[in-house]
Amino acid sequence: MNFEVNNKLRSIRDTYTQSGIKVDKMSKNPLQQILQWVTNAVDAGHPEPTAMILSTIDIQCKPHSRVVLLKGVTENGLQFFTNYTSHKAQEIKDYPDVSLLFFWPLLERQLRIEGKASKISPQSSDEYFDSRPRASQIGAWASPQSQQMNSFEALRENFNKAEQQFKDQKISRPPHWGGYEVIPNYVEFWQGQPGRMHQRFCYRLINNKWKNEILAP
Repeated sequence: MNFEVNNKLRSIRDTYTQSGIKVDKMSKNPLQQILQWVTNAVDAGHPEPTAMILSTIDIQCKPHSRVVLLKGVTENGLQFFTNYTSHKAQEIKDYPDVSLLFFWPLLERQLRIEGKASKISPQSSDEYFDSRPRASQIGAWASPQSQQMNSFEALRENFNKAEQQFKDQKISRPPHWGGYEVIPNYVEFWQGQPGRMHQRFCYRLINNKWKNEILAP
């Protein structure tokens, strides 16, 4: 490794120029404000505007992060879908406290969310599964998520077998696959600003009521 080149990382920086957060325009309900910022990212043509980093901890208190896709914002929380036998699902089962992180560089924004994750109803999972492309439905049956595979070819063979199994049939949701909803207790909206004077506007759930705070960058 050329460490001389690597050390140039210190000089990489952007100047943030977007307009700042207007406190009087922020919703009193953080979930409504989350939906607004996600919508802004979609409207701005941001690549993967619903991509969010989900962080969990295992029974040894080691953190694990990965990108999942936001698939719904309800009056209670944020929804995503996965395999219930995956590592993330086991970690959520052991410790339901999770965090979510969005980053939208085109808008110079971050969105941090902390809360508890729990499974949504089977009926809601069925409804979403039925809306997925057929190839994605087959993939949910074909992939033993997080389990060791002998090769990528073996995974493709699983897919081909599942494709044949469901040929000319409606594909039902696998019992090991479904949705989670993260019910937030902390939400922080971050807007980049010149001079690294970034704006942080957060909501904390205290005694079942949302309280607003402005934090220094």
